[in-house]
Amino acid sequence: MPTLIANLPERYIQNDMRPSLAGLTRDQLMEMLARVGVPEKQRKMRANQLFHWIYHKGVTSFSAMTNIARELREKLDEAFQIARPEIVTEQKSSDGTMKWLLRLAPDARGQRHEIETVYIPEEDRGTLCISSQVGCTLTCTFCHTGTQTLVRNLTAEEIVGQIMLARDRIKDWPDDLAANPAPPSSGRYITNVVLMGMGEPLYNFDNVKQAMELASDGEGLSLSKRRITLSTSGVVPEIARAGDEIGTMLAISLHATTDEIRNKLVPLNKKYPLAELLEACRNYPGVSNARRITFEYVMLKGVNDSRDDAKRLVKLLAGIPAKINLIPFNPWPGTQYECSDWETIESFAEIVNRAGYASPVRTPRGRDIMAACGQLKSESQKMRAKERLAAGLA
Repeated sequence: MPTLIANLPERYIQNDMRPSLAGLTRDQLMEMLARVGVPEKQRKMRANQLFHWIYHKGVTSFSAMTNIARELREKLDEAFQIARPEIVTEQKSSDGTMKWLLRLAPDARGQRHEIETVYIPEEDRGTLCISSQVGCTLTCTFCHTGTQTLVRNLTAEEIVGQIMLARDRIKDWPDDLAANPAPPSSGRYITNVVLMGMGEPLYNFDNVKQAMELASDGEGLSLSKRRITLSTSGVVPEIARAGDEIGTMLAISLHATTDEIRNKLVPLNKKYPLAELLEACRNYPGVSNARRITFEYVMLKGVNDSRDDAKRLVKLLAGIPAKINLIPFNPWPGTQYECSDWETIESFAEIVNRAGYASPVRTPRGRDIMAACGQLKSESQKMRAKERLAAGLA
């Protein structure tokens, strides 16, 4: 049975209006140091120290920064904080998947919005699925997030803050791992990050870019860009730019082999049809057999799961170094779709495999806490915690 974890540490309850240093680059940290009177000649050194403590060590208070003078630590503490999003609920699935409902700091209007983040542990890896927007603008009909309208983009702080919070909760910082008598075989609990949560990352380009630069910085969170995957529904004009400026692995939320069907499933296709999308993939900077593009394909009964669909998919992807993730549809309240039968999924996969494409069938994870692919949606848009408990969903 899934569990709902409450009574979290006070540091995750965020009523502090001081600006946060989490999510800032070294140059931005230098600007903040200038605000508290740090001499210009010292700012670069101090910014590097802050960067190390915030992103490598994962500290949440200035008092822990032992190589910085006490007077400066006190000034920093008066002016700033090292924030994480507030945890509203933390749920753990029967399969080990964890989901956090996170409440963000007040925006310019004083409103506090919510997002969801999911951690999926496996034997040889741990994948963190993070969000890039509050809600989504794309209205993909098979996706629960798509039923929630776009509220706003997340800041770089809020995007990278999801990674930092997850490291806090599962004890994945270097000092935690060093003290662990049974460390994970992979070396860390979070080995991969996927931008597959709420929102379309390429519609929040600049903030996603900054957050991924921080995530992949070797002196900070130190995740290889080959371990970070940005998933897009097909914002064609930004795909090449993403390859040049962000440089992570790319995933395409494809889900159909004809424009007619994709127009219904992914309405963005009306603006950027399949031919344009696949041409952008062929020209994605750095694409190769070593850096294949992942095509995500949700299996919908009687919609996109025929043998003809499988054969068309193979033809569409000809010439693109690709991997195809077949995703059994994860149901959510009010959906019009059903998951394809298992025999149908296996038949589809066989055709794709015979054509030479790796086509793993993604095992559904976290369904019992609505944490599976396509199920994320701000809980504030669904029901309150008491209602979830009463309904047996927590």
